[in-house]
Amino acid sequence: MTKKAKTVKKSKIFLIIISIVICAAILWLLFGSYSPFESIRKAYNKPEELISLSEEAPDIAQKIYLTAHRGVNAQAPENTLPAYQKAIEYGYYSAECDIKQTADGTWVLYHDPLLYSRFQKWGAVGDKDLKTLQSYSYKTGTAFWEYPNLKIPTLEEYLDLFVGAKTRPQIEIKTSYYDALSTVVDAIKARGLEKSAIIISFDLEQLKEIRKYDRDIELWYLVYGIKQKHLDEAKSLGNCWISADFSLNGEKKIKLCLDQNIGLSLWTVNKISDARKLYDFGVRYIETDKLCK
Repeated sequence: MTKKAKTVKKSKIFLIIISIVICAAILWLLFGSYSPFESIRKAYNKPEELISLSEEAPDIAQKIYLTAHRGVNAQAPENTLPAYQKAIEYGYYSAECDIKQTADGTWVLYHDPLLYSRFQKWGAVGDKDLKTLQSYSYKTGTAFWEYPNLKIPTLEEYLDLFVGAKTRPQIEIKTSYYDALSTVVDAIKARGLEKSAIIISFDLEQLKEIRKYDRDIELWYLVYGIKQKHLDEAKSLGNCWISADFSLNGEKKIKLCLDQNIGLSLWTVNKISDARKLYDFGVRYIETDKLCK
């Protein structure tokens, strides 16, 4: 192939790539769940009816403990106060949230890497101070239009909901550092929630750091596929459960955990059939987006 022919070929490939990118951008603008067009965003963020275990599987409904994943995110924007108010109202066992720190050191509830996915603003949580973040309103998320001027909540605001409630707060640490973890424990203790709250993380070192500040607070070690090393690590922490991806763990791995008397919860379970299968394997705690009692 001549040099000229190679250049022409490269140009064609480049044009094809550019065309694909432009088409994807147009489709995203017109049909994506984060589209700038509100009518399209509403269509992609419609609330859903929850699936009732009591109605669909009454024989196991009262024997399974449900965690609301990021709150009741099928009916309100995830990681917001309305989603957790619903979790408490509906009687979930616990309600999981994700926390990150702002530029000025405040813990807030947010999951995604970038702010655009919820607020259509550029940057990340760690780039902004609290005042700036709370000047934004949700532009996406389930039924976001029903909650005008809804703001990103702080960890303190989230915890305040659970004072006196039967539902347990469950806090996933979504940062990669350790120097401010004591303030999470302090916020929990300030509200008398140390026997109720659960702190969870994929990062074993973060859980070890939390254990320095409280010897008894319940921890859940997040893993994908359950391995013996995870169980040994959980045992070393004391009062530590395993929280694992249900799609990667069959009966053998579940039995490995339960036979060693380690608490186990599986995520994210959204079908009655899956809940029943896990129940038959001995699982009693599951995290869900769509199931309710």
